[in-house]
Amino acid sequence: MKHKYKLKIGLFGIGLDAYWPQFKGLKERLEGYIEEVKNKLSVFDSDIVSLGLIDNPVSALEAGHKFRQADVDIIFLYVTTYALSSTVLPVVQRVKVPVIILNLAPEKAIDYKSFNRLSDRTEMTGEWLANVSACPVPEIANVFIRAGIKFHQITGVLHGDKEVWSEVSEWAEAAKVAHIMAHNRLGCMGHYYGGMLDVYTDLTLQLASFGGHIEMIEVDELSALRRKVTAKEIEDRLKLFSKEFDIDKACSEAELKQSARTSVALDKLVKDHDLGSIAYFYSGTGVQENEEAISSVILANSLLTSRGIPVAGEYEIKNVQAMKIMDSLEAGGSFTEFYALDFKDDIVLMGHDGPGHLAIAEGKTKVKPLEVYHGKVGKGLSVEMSVKHGPVTLLSVVQKHDGKLLLLVAEGESVPGPILEIGNTNSRYKFSIGVKNFVNTWNSYGPAHHCAAGVGHIASKIKKLGDLLDMEVVQIC
Repeated sequence: MKHKYKLKIGLFGIGLDAYWPQFKGLKERLEGYIEEVKNKLSVFDSDIVSLGLIDNPVSALEAGHKFRQADVDIIFLYVTTYALSSTVLPVVQRVKVPVIILNLAPEKAIDYKSFNRLSDRTEMTGEWLANVSACPVPEIANVFIRAGIKFHQITGVLHGDKEVWSEVSEWAEAAKVAHIMAHNRLGCMGHYYGGMLDVYTDLTLQLASFGGHIEMIEVDELSALRRKVTAKEIEDRLKLFSKEFDIDKACSEAELKQSARTSVALDKLVKDHDLGSIAYFYSGTGVQENEEAISSVILANSLLTSRGIPVAGEYEIKNVQAMKIMDSLEAGGSFTEFYALDFKDDIVLMGHDGPGHLAIAEGKTKVKPLEVYHGKVGKGLSVEMSVKHGPVTLLSVVQKHDGKLLLLVAEGESVPGPILEIGNTNSRYKFSIGVKNFVNTWNSYGPAHHCAAGVGHIASKIKKLGDLLDMEVVQIC
């Protein structure tokens, strides 16, 4: 899906055709500005659809048709000079995608001395019009609001303004994530963990909010694929395990081979259904093959998660959506819940049994044998890791009582110190508002007991994603 449907960014600038015969070189100068913006946008992994300078209502209508035919996902509107709002509305009305207004002056300030030394008033007016991008923005905003069109503004300088291009980058990244989610195929294998009422969700709501497709998968299919795995495939997968994991000597050869068989089979299942994420749970009904498949799936899930195909246990569909968002933002996204509160060190210990995200681990992820999977069928191999020390972001997709979704976000730090060495993922997180305030505030929004943990402080990007998806975002710290 990633290669078939690439993110498409639309770009157009606006001007007023009445100016061109009056002010020599003005149009060409403004077109140069648009080309600069196009070049800056081209660094993102997307196709740029640039329609150049739109300067009258007729070309505006044509632009709307062209953008719609091109199937753009987001539009950057560069305001180069004063332009009539009638050159803007027809474009965005027809396309119906998010609009980012670039209100960018060419330089930090006009060189007043040089300006006032120009030879005549006409030349001075032309120079002023090359610097008057801020003038029509209130007019455009007025018309967008009255027309019910959502828009976002970036105000600053075309040249040398790092803050501007950082914000542009975040909007592009948010658009990329929205695009990924809209094309993602989420596999749901098994069933909910019975009684976890907070985990239950409305699947149609998920598709209506994020887009994508949900594929229902039987555990039997994984079991059938396991039967076809060859000895050579198992041997190769064991080599991969040795490379990617720090395997405890207590792990038996039989358990490792079981895990390798399941890992190969799960990869084939993902390929067969073109899956971009998976939520699963299976409690076991006496069918040994199925129980063996599920009890040996943790290493397989960890490898997939580190490859950008997040896997959430306990059939946590909302949380695998959060994990997919985090991973699409290149922050990781490890399956997480509260493990313990440490009031002495003012940290929250968080982690989960099952898969870990190898790519964001502090050091090599350990594999340990467990005699029992607490609250789940079977026993076998499990992973133990902590998220890299440094800035982290937590994300939860929350289903509210009004039937809408909310993105709940917190920024903190992953800090060194002792963890619970029980063969589970767990990390020590410190938050600026302290343990008590963090826990009370986080819980007050009614998230499920799971969330996704990723590296870096990326709340500002998640807020932009929420804007693009028309979804509420709450950041508690």
